Amino acid sequence: MNHAFDLSMPWWHFALRGALVYLGLLVMLRLTGKRTFGEMSAFDVIVLTLVGGTLRTSIIGDDTSFAGAFIGVAAILATDKALGWASARLPRFNRLVEGIPAILARHGQRDRKALTAHDVPEAAFDRALHAAGLETETDVELARLEPNGKITLVRRGGS
Repeated sequence: MNHAFDLSMPWWHFALRGALVYLGLLVMLRLTGKRTFGEMSAFDVIVLTLVGGTLRTSIIGDDTSFAGAFIGVAAILATDKALGWASARLPRFNRLVEGIPAILARHGQRDRKALTAHDVPEAAFDRALHAAGLETETDVELARLEPNGKITLVRRGGS
């Protein structure tokens, strides 16, 4: 048990690597679009699991100590907290980190080009309609793909 806290490299390496991996993964996920984990499918769970396993070595290297993993996780949580703090106070920074919504339907008309551009299958759009108690988009004033990957629907005034 005395080796549980013996680090294979200086503690700050774990902190720096954890923060850099977090930021790098954030950039990659932003580049893949809003739908990456908005509606978790079996494929998304597999990707998430593989990403976590693959990035483990990037954060702690060959270190097997108890402390190294906790330092890496602490750095990830601190980076997340810092980004949250900055996003809450700097709207431009928040748009950069989070993104902006995309319009998928307007005035009862589905925008198939927008659905395709954001990798939203017709079936996923239909599920969002049904979840809101709607059968078709004719009752939708506005449908948005939010930065978190969820589809928000605003009913038309006459419904």
